[in-house]
Amino acid sequence: MKKYILPIAAGAVLGLSVTASSAATLDDVKAKGFVQCGVSQGLPGFSNPDASGAWSGLDVDYCRAVAAAIFGKADAVKFTPLSAKERFTALQSGEIDILSRNTTWTMTRDSNLGLNFAGVTYYDGQGFMIRKDLGVASALELSGASVCTNTGTTTELNVADYFRGNKLEYEIVAFEKADEVVAAYDAGRCDVYTTDASGLYAQRLKLSNPGDHTVLPEIISKEPLGPVVRQGDDQWFNVAKWVLNALINAEELGLTQDNVGSMMGSDNPSVKRLLGEEGTYGEYIGLGNDWAVNAIKAVGNYGEMYDRNVGPDTTLGIARGINKLWSDGGLIYAPPVR
Repeated sequence: MKKYILPIAAGAVLGLSVTASSAATLDDVKAKGFVQCGVSQGLPGFSNPDASGAWSGLDVDYCRAVAAAIFGKADAVKFTPLSAKERFTALQSGEIDILSRNTTWTMTRDSNLGLNFAGVTYYDGQGFMIRKDLGVASALELSGASVCTNTGTTTELNVADYFRGNKLEYEIVAFEKADEVVAAYDAGRCDVYTTDASGLYAQRLKLSNPGDHTVLPEIISKEPLGPVVRQGDDQWFNVAKWVLNALINAEELGLTQDNVGSMMGSDNPSVKRLLGEEGTYGEYIGLGNDWAVNAIKAVGNYGEMYDRNVGPDTTLGIARGINKLWSDGGLIYAPPVR
């Protein structure tokens, strides 16, 4: 491989002005009749439109669950496709109500950018994809490689840390739009494509010959991905995080899209509280007591969302791994409704 001099990596987006959130997002959402959800410009398994413009994916299902919790119907949501560079500005400015776009929870974003992460929908880590005929079995063999990635993401900083830490030379080839990165890599403009491992499996499906490419075993970062809202509106923050918590708790309690109706009247106190048959927990976050029932009916529990969009029986074929429930040895865990 041709060798390059290591440039200064750009790192994560910094310096965006923090705008104050109007503390009435839920009221505004109810008034307009839908949730405006920021998603990717097309990432299979997470947020991806089909030929007719219908969106699907894990991040999309979360937005539909929020809509169902508020309005009782999953289609009360509109999707705004955003590049990595655009996503935070769109949220800060109020163009969208919530960002659900394979976005990593970091300290900078959680403080300096004036954002709140509602939880983790997918525990990920950054990886590398190469052409099989390159004959490379480890990322430690990539000295001198050109590396394609997105601007405005954490990936550039992670690459810089990894290559410098291992005394490897490289060149970044960065683009704003994800499809531009994929096209550049597919055309041979770089040796390596790096992003979150889940994204590599998803974007590989868009390549001319997906079978000619492989994901290397190294995971070089922690990338907890989850939905984001603006700071300054605790009620909306509560809605965002407790809808996610409800979907996770539903899986733990054995509640599914098909059986949630028949589970009404259960003797299990945890089920009774989640389904609104005991207490007034929905009122605490400005919703009806059937908020969780409606969310689960709309998209199922967390495990159903995972299996439908990215699981072993999908084209991505990603095992649950660390995204199993905590009770099954994974990291997925939600506070109780109590």
